Amino acid sequence: RGLPALRRRCQIAGKRLSGTGLAAEGRVLRAVLYVYHSRLLRHRPYLALLQVEQCLKRLWKMNLVGCIETLAGLVPKKNTSQTHGECLVPSQPMLETVALKVLGGCKLILRLLDCCCKAFLLSVKHLCSEEFILLNTVASGLLSRLWFVIQYRCVLQTLISLYGTLSTSLQLVSETQQMSYIQGFTFPSDISDFLGVNVSSEVKKQKARMLKTKKPTSWMKKLFPTIPEAVSEVGKKRNFATCMSAVKIYRIPCPADIGEPVL
Repeated sequence: RGLPALRRRCQIAGKRLSGTGLAAEGRVLRAVLYVYHSRLLRHRPYLALLQVEQCLKRLWKMNLVGCIETLAGLVPKKNTSQTHGECLVPSQPMLETVALKVLGGCKLILRLLDCCCKAFLLSVKHLCSEEFILLNTVASGLLSRLWFVIQYRCVLQTLISLYGTLSTSLQLVSETQQMSYIQGFTFPSDISDFLGVNVSSEVKKQKARMLKTKKPTSWMKKLFPTIPEAVSEVGKKRNFATCMSAVKIYRIPCPADIGEPVL
């Protein structure tokens, strides 16, 4: 009865780990580090970005997605014919290998979130000091997007749920046919004991720290002065008239105008 749940958890985890958002942010991060490699070797936000890249690189090299997809392929489908109540299930070595990689992946993603939070705070701090404005602006946006992608897609929570199903299946399989593969390690029944922190509370702390960060508005006001009220009112009226005419003629929403050009 637990096989359909295990297969479903594997499919969900594989999709969320192999999403385009996480891979795209990783490529952008590598491109930024490549551009600034020879210029900012001792810059603290740059060194923090290197730690984030190292976590991402280890996450891809451990081939967690491939192992989860292999396990999902070994789990029989729900409509598979069964004789005398028996069916083929993944072996204990396979379940132990995937469970161990899921534990490592959870630990690594938790470390990745922590590195993203620390690097973001450093980038905003140096941005407030008006140091390397272009790099720190790009880095702060990139890190916040990366942190948000992991949380929005619930990557860590999905792996934790997958480990719970894996632990139950592993216990049942080991009781049926004992074939222990990994020696000297006891698989925890509760993954929170292995991680050492409460995931939900830790994520809330990181989010609160990132939201309470001082915003670098002083130098931005110098670079982008405020538009006079008369000009802004004209822009609003023109934008409103344009959108209304577009709705009447084409019956489709008009993209918002970004405002008057700055000379």
